[in-house]
Amino acid sequence: MGWGILEDGQMASPPGTAIIGGSDDVDMGKNSDSLKRDGNVILQPQPSDSPNDPLNWSRAWKESILIVLAFSSGVTISLGPMINPGLHVVSEKYGVSLDLVASVLIGFSAFWIGFTTFFTASGANIWGKRPFFIISTVLLFITNIWGCFSTSFVSLAAMRVIQGIASGPLETLVTSTVSDMFFVHQRGSRFSIWGMMLISGVLLGQTISGAIIEHLSFEAAFGVAALIYIPILGGMYFIVVETTYNGPRDGKVELEEKGSFFTVDTEEAETYRRKLAIFHGRLSNESFWKGVWKPVPLIAYPAVLFSTFVYGSYFAWLLTTSVLSVAVFSAPPYNLGPAQIGLTNLPLLAVGLIGAPISGWMADAVAKFMARKNNGVFEPEFRLTLMLVATPLATVGFVGFGMSVQQGAPLVWPVVFMCIHSLSIPFANQASLTYVIDCHPKDANQAFVTINFAKAVFTFLATTYANGWLAQMGPRGVFDTIAVINLAVCALTIPAYVFGKRFRGLVARSSFGKNLSR
Repeated sequence: MGWGILEDGQMASPPGTAIIGGSDDVDMGKNSDSLKRDGNVILQPQPSDSPNDPLNWSRAWKESILIVLAFSSGVTISLGPMINPGLHVVSEKYGVSLDLVASVLIGFSAFWIGFTTFFTASGANIWGKRPFFIISTVLLFITNIWGCFSTSFVSLAAMRVIQGIASGPLETLVTSTVSDMFFVHQRGSRFSIWGMMLISGVLLGQTISGAIIEHLSFEAAFGVAALIYIPILGGMYFIVVETTYNGPRDGKVELEEKGSFFTVDTEEAETYRRKLAIFHGRLSNESFWKGVWKPVPLIAYPAVLFSTFVYGSYFAWLLTTSVLSVAVFSAPPYNLGPAQIGLTNLPLLAVGLIGAPISGWMADAVAKFMARKNNGVFEPEFRLTLMLVATPLATVGFVGFGMSVQQGAPLVWPVVFMCIHSLSIPFANQASLTYVIDCHPKDANQAFVTINFAKAVFTFLATTYANGWLAQMGPRGVFDTIAVINLAVCALTIPAYVFGKRFRGLVARSSFGKNLSR
């Protein structure tokens, strides 16, 4: 039992358990001396010898793809909350309730993102991720132009549905792209880059849109977003090539000549021109409709279930706090305008940008440290230690924000507690996402669909009823309740950590898991 994780009695190394360094005398079914390494760290997964394997691409190429996708995800995720500062403006302009505006323009969009990912993830497994990234970018450019020239609430609502559908790939396929290109010990820091962009999108997007809405118009915010998607489309086409690799892990054949044996690489490197093709044909023989259904039973996997609740709830609370802060800060005693409300997100952004790289560094550093002390054996449950940071920060942030707003405290105090909550998010995201990818790398696409759909449902419910909930219970009642619910969700970390290895072994041995992995 390493670090309090209970061993599986029937399987020494369930999927996810791997040697990444330290002692080489642990029997993992392969001679560790023959494994490829990065310094003293054994590479997991082991790369092939093919130049077309994304694991073998140059660091500069992989990092460039990551940056383009992370930035694109940040901009895309900003499209949801960027209208928060203008909720009152839309409500007054079109004569509809604040709850209806939040539900239709934010909640519906989130719901359709979650629903669409069932189809895009299955399609990406079969035809690759590149076509979905490019089509998504084009549609997002078009829908933002539509929003800029929209003249009715019905038109805005229809646009947001299409925009939600188009956003799916850029919100859900990035995680599996990271696992395509990077090794286990590198993923935490790369997810932190993605996390920084997401936090920037949620918070900075509201700051910028608040100024645009106040000084220009609500619709102009979509016009600015459309302009941003022009360079994104260029980067998507010329940099983000296909990362799906289904080739053999041994691309060499052994030849004999005059009693001597030598190996020859049988796979030629793809040309850049070939990589620029949007469609590469069918990359897998999997059934599309089976892939669409696969995320549903995946919720039965303990790692997926845990990550679904943690990631989905933390994101939903972030948007809930954002929506409710508009109602709170626009009313007495604060009486802030859209631009001023947007500016309250800047301290949260600064804290998030500090927390994201720290959480990314910790996700890798702590896992490697624990593996070294565990005879070189890495367990995905090591990632869950980050919840020790996320849980108390979130609790203090929720309770403090509710108390300070209820008492009408100076603006600095609600903002401070929002910052504390904001700092918790990168740690929770790192723990949940890296954990599920380490446990089920082959099912990463569909697993994140499950997680993202739950997040969409949580977000839809939160944004639909948040303002009514606030009016009924008051800030203290709302955020004390959120704190208790969040503590209950975080408490799932204990059984996930202690029994995680047994859960993984149980899934791997079960006929249910075997059938689902086919």
